[in-house]
Amino acid sequence: MSPNGSDRSSRRPMRRKLPQALAAGMVLATATGCTYKDFPRLGMPTPVTEEAPRILFLWQGSWAAALATGVLVWGLILWSVIFHRRSRTKVEVPPQTRYNMPIEALYTVVPIIIVAVLFYFTARDESELLKTSKKPDHVINVVGYQWSWGFNYMENVDGDLSTPAKVPAAVSTIPDKRLAAVPKGAEGVYDTGTPGEWTPGNPSPGPTLWLPKGETVQFILTSRDVIHSFWVLPFLFKQDVIPGHTNVFQVTPDKEGTFRGKCAELCGVDHARMLFNVKVVSPERYRAHLKDLAKQGQTGYIQSGIPQTDAAKNAETNEE
Repeated sequence: MSPNGSDRSSRRPMRRKLPQALAAGMVLATATGCTYKDFPRLGMPTPVTEEAPRILFLWQGSWAAALATGVLVWGLILWSVIFHRRSRTKVEVPPQTRYNMPIEALYTVVPIIIVAVLFYFTARDESELLKTSKKPDHVINVVGYQWSWGFNYMENVDGDLSTPAKVPAAVSTIPDKRLAAVPKGAEGVYDTGTPGEWTPGNPSPGPTLWLPKGETVQFILTSRDVIHSFWVLPFLFKQDVIPGHTNVFQVTPDKEGTFRGKCAELCGVDHARMLFNVKVVSPERYRAHLKDLAKQGQTGYIQSGIPQTDAAKNAETNEE
């Protein structure tokens, strides 16, 4: 058999396998358990706060930029493979390109532009997401501890503006600047949980954090022991809970429902059990829940965390 005939016969099995490979690729792409409604979010949960779409748009934009870069690189690779493959009749070393200043400048400038654009949009959105109000509708102190969560609802549940007369000792480690957002007369109520404690109807074990729909909630994050991370999945946002330092952010829930939350920082042997639930309800039902906690004797606050370090205190003082 001639060499040309041998080449044609060797290529036939590959041509037969190509449709099978394409079919397998289609199965892998479509059998992931996602629907067409999930595709635009590119793996992100459905946002449930007014702030979360900003994060989703940044995620989608990053994917679009990555896809455009990938298409360009794949196109250049295929172009070079097709148009610069070795000739069957003429075997020679192809022309070598060296010290081409325009190409080398292009290789340097284009990545810098890509990184600069991504940095700009990330910094812009981060600044917006970390903005907090001086007078939010609600303030909740989230306390992380091994191996669960506690929630201090810093609310004036009894309606008496004269109580408490001073800052309760349990939350005295929180800087005054952060407590300035707490409403006057907030004697507070609290809720806690333990790992494995499962309330019927909840998607996860652990305590349940109640939030009112359509009202701004500011979270003060504190830790009693090690670094944790407060992550409510459909918030599309998480923030570290650091001992000796106070982090703050706020959201406005806009969808009712019960959602999953977890610790996103490896914090020890039972890190995987640091789960909780978030229940977004109407403002009326939220206030009724606070009164139910008060009736159960869960008034005041649990210990919020350890005293702040000098470095953390200085950072709080210097913040604008």
